[in-house]
Amino acid sequence: MPDSELLQALDYILNKSDAASIEVLAEAVVRRRRNMSIFNAIGDMPDPEKLANEITKRVNEGIGGGIDSMRKSVQNMIIKILREHAPELNADQINELCEAWLPSSGGEKEGALPADVLISMIEQFISFSNGTMKKSVDEDLRKEMGAWPERYWKAFPPVICQLISDYLRDKITEKDFKSKVLIALNK
Repeated sequence: MPDSELLQALDYILNKSDAASIEVLAEAVVRRRRNMSIFNAIGDMPDPEKLANEITKRVNEGIGGGIDSMRKSVQNMIIKILREHAPELNADQINELCEAWLPSSGGEKEGALPADVLISMIEQFISFSNGTMKKSVDEDLRKEMGAWPERYWKAFPPVICQLISDYLRDKITEKDFKSKVLIALNK
């Protein structure tokens, strides 16, 4: 610090600062001394720009191939989690879930139904299949859509079809079914 800056700082401290300012300055001096002792142990005071560039370089090296490498890492984590928590899923179902959760195209598949619409359709399909759907609801759907159960089935993603089949065949509980449907729909 040039002499004029040092004199200005001393003048402020000795003649113009109040008690609160003195506390702030004291804390700043303590922090500065701590930083100096840390950096003296390491060597020279680092240049913030150089440090930022080094960190950026390390992060980029760690990512490797950038987005593709990161996407592959996330996909591997998804597969590991699915195999651990849903071992009954086959490779096609796992791939379907990976694509739903981490689309390669960068977004939802074109023409894909929104999750809340699919949930409503699944509820109606299950209700119909279990025989708990009101006759008037079934009649309204048939007037509007014709053979709606078949149309719904064709509209469901394969993983949802498999979950519905497993549920209707009592291979999974209702709680597991609902949980897995929400996971499959990324809800």
